[in-house]
Amino acid sequence: MRTGMLAGLFVLLLTGFLLLFRGIRLFERLERLLKKTRFEMDQVSRRRSLEDRKKLIQLQNRHTWWTALERELNYTGIRLRCPKLTVEMFIVCNLLAGACVAVILFAQAGMAAGIMGLFMLYGGELTVLRWMRTANLRRVNGQLMKLLDFLGNYSITAGEVTGILYQVSRYMEEPLKNALESCYYEAQFTGDTGLALLSMAEKIEHPKFKELARNMEVSIRYCADFTALVAGSKRSLREYLKVAQERKGMLQEALINMGLLLGLSLIILTAVGSLVQMSVSQLLMGTLPGRIGLCVFALIGVLFIGQFHRAN
Repeated sequence: MRTGMLAGLFVLLLTGFLLLFRGIRLFERLERLLKKTRFEMDQVSRRRSLEDRKKLIQLQNRHTWWTALERELNYTGIRLRCPKLTVEMFIVCNLLAGACVAVILFAQAGMAAGIMGLFMLYGGELTVLRWMRTANLRRVNGQLMKLLDFLGNYSITAGEVTGILYQVSRYMEEPLKNALESCYYEAQFTGDTGLALLSMAEKIEHPKFKELARNMEVSIRYCADFTALVAGSKRSLREYLKVAQERKGMLQEALINMGLLLGLSLIILTAVGSLVQMSVSQLLMGTLPGRIGLCVFALIGVLFIGQFHRAN
């Protein structure tokens, strides 16, 4: 009887230990499974981040007309005023407007008027878009030093760079304000600060702003303090503004000189016309040297306007 009780007690103890060891092994398996799952999730997140960065870099390096339209909507501020506007909708609206203008003018005044109306429509649109881009570029040019001054007042580290940008955005004007806020929200949503900074760089046309955003993206991987970066960006911006101002002054002087040369040329042509009994218009339009001179002057004027627009 006593031997049977001992045997039963031994069996129960053995069973208990087996269950305990099996339970411990089960917990170990669950822990390994949890670690494996967490590791795989980190790997998937890292691959996704690399793919997103690769797509962004490809977008930066790709120069197609579709990419150009995307940047046009950002650089002109149209995307800021109409957030739901896409490139597809922009193209469709342009085609519909062109079709309406062409059909109305063709029905009223003929094919030539319809073609001329299309040229005027898209030429006017291009002029407005260029004016909007120039206006945004000037706003950024005037706000960029202020942005760097605010950033210099913070001890910026890699972990809080987007938070600092969000705080500074309250003192900025558009389009910088929206770009800084979008960078903060994108970093919070995706968890990838570098990708958010690269995306922010694509929303503003100013070359020094792009340089600042890309340098910050590089710095968050190799450096914890942005003080030297901000100081260097200030020096670079001052040099950029100085060179731009000098270039603008040189172009203004060239414009005055071209005006003087044009006036002297008209006086000489008037004197020559009085000698050969021809008007200035006849000399320019009715003779081969006059036509060549007009073509050369038109080419110089187009090149000068392009340089002046770029400087402004």
